[in-house]
Amino acid sequence: MDRFSLYRSLARPADTRVLYFIADGIGGLPRSPGGKTELEMATTPTFDRLANEGSTGLVTPVAPGIAPGSGPAHLALFGFDPLQTSVGRGVLAALGVDFDLKPGDIAARINFCTLDTDGRVTDRRAGRIGSEVGALLSERLDGIDLGFGIDCIVRHVKEYRACVVFRGESLEGNVADTDPQDTGVEPLAPKALDAVADTTAALASEFVLKAGELLSDEEVANGVLLRGFDKYVPLPSFAELYGVKPAAVAAYPMYRGVARAVGMTVFASED
Repeated sequence: MDRFSLYRSLARPADTRVLYFIADGIGGLPRSPGGKTELEMATTPTFDRLANEGSTGLVTPVAPGIAPGSGPAHLALFGFDPLQTSVGRGVLAALGVDFDLKPGDIAARINFCTLDTDGRVTDRRAGRIGSEVGALLSERLDGIDLGFGIDCIVRHVKEYRACVVFRGESLEGNVADTDPQDTGVEPLAPKALDAVADTTAALASEFVLKAGELLSDEEVANGVLLRGFDKYVPLPSFAELYGVKPAAVAAYPMYRGVARAVGMTVFASED
């Protein structure tokens, strides 16, 4: 019996309501040996009440010694094995802005960046441009003609972040990031990591080229870096696995994306 079949077999109808509170990134280390962390020093009456009236504990999301990203960690907290169930950041970004992904869509996260006259990255986040500018630039890139009957859809996410979706036949998502994770060097080529992803890599190369042309008049955000390519494959829903009606309140798009990925209703929330 696989993990999901086990969950379904154990689920029982109930009227119980559960508030699952996840404070991602709240942990810390003391500034000096033996000192207190910021959380220990803070006044947190609401957190204290939730802890006193609820159930708390510790969990290893992936394996001892591995510090996972927020995406895999949240999937683990929702009952999915992050070693068996992988959802790329591109897919989470698209879902996080309420984009209606279709099975087979390829999504990648975009960072607007700054390139010098030699095409080298000088700022991987384009000076952290604001969301108003990022939204306008995303609109400029939306609908780039890549040919081959492929739809190219760009949506703004937050500040210097956006996402691109390639929609068409026979696309695969195993493509390497173009972000070199450094400055003073050129962006990497979107390389196919297996033969079946050659078409996607070629589309990504064409997108980067045409995006650069459309952004060439910008002083700061004049290039794009692509990260987290993935093919959208719907997951079993939280409701189906556990027999509950789940909903989430989250502000940051990535968290909203994880919640949508597992079939939760996501309510609007302010930053």
